[in-house]
Amino acid sequence: MSKRELTEFERWVIEEKGTERPFSGEYDNFYQVGVYHCRRCDAPLYRSEDKFDAGCGWPAFDDEIPGAIKRVTDADGRRVEILCDACDAHLGHVFEGERLTEKNTRHCVNSVSMVFKAHQIPQDASLAKAVVGGGCFWCIEATLKLAKGVHQVVSGYAGGAVENPEYKAVCSGTTGHAEVVEVTYDPSQLSYADLLRLFFASHDPTTKDRQGNDVGTQYRSIVMVENEQQATTVNQVIEEVQQIYDAPIVTEVVAQQTFYPAEDEHQDYYQKHPYQGYCQAIISPKLAKFREQMAPLLKKE
Repeated sequence: MSKRELTEFERWVIEEKGTERPFSGEYDNFYQVGVYHCRRCDAPLYRSEDKFDAGCGWPAFDDEIPGAIKRVTDADGRRVEILCDACDAHLGHVFEGERLTEKNTRHCVNSVSMVFKAHQIPQDASLAKAVVGGGCFWCIEATLKLAKGVHQVVSGYAGGAVENPEYKAVCSGTTGHAEVVEVTYDPSQLSYADLLRLFFASHDPTTKDRQGNDVGTQYRSIVMVENEQQATTVNQVIEEVQQIYDAPIVTEVVAQQTFYPAEDEHQDYYQKHPYQGYCQAIISPKLAKFREQMAPLLKKE
């Protein structure tokens, strides 16, 4: 196993078990898609989807890549140190029982102990995209990111008359846009019909311009299609899903229109703020139910 030459500061943290100052590390407020590797030996440690904002000043993860982390109780018995299992590099400490995420675990890691490697979305003609909306895009994004074959989910706006809309304007209901997500997925792993089934399971398609307490045309249920074949598939899935509901499904099926990505603060919102009030009260329970109902179509955790 080769080891990277370390700077004096890196050596102090990784070999002498030092701690960088809170809120000073490059990965504290950082949420790109990829994998965090050990800075010393390059072993993969954490996935970006397991990172969350704990507000503690250091990168926080509620899970590790299987077999990547070694736990050792500190000499005083008060805390549990976490080390790279491959080379024993000091990473930080792990805490449990704080109830910050569903997994109830926080790996508190020094940024300097890691190197981030971005995951590039394959520029592959075999990948497809779909644009759907069903209430707050924070919820739809969080649920559809769980689906197998999904490479990326981007929150945004579509269906209105204003170019480059902003969140406040869309929320006012004056632009005509819906809060939607653009899903990049692999049809060989997830069919368009199954993606739609996941979409319909992620919200209530029988409430017009509303999801729970979120009311307005921006929260309407909508599917944008690129061709007649997709429109046929949507209508077939709607007929299938209608059997579950007593009230009629009111989802709009419209031709694809310009998709405008939302501001950075709205991307990966649940991942960044899992303990925020809305996330705890609305998204977390929805995710738990979604995982139970749609397990065969979801990624293995």
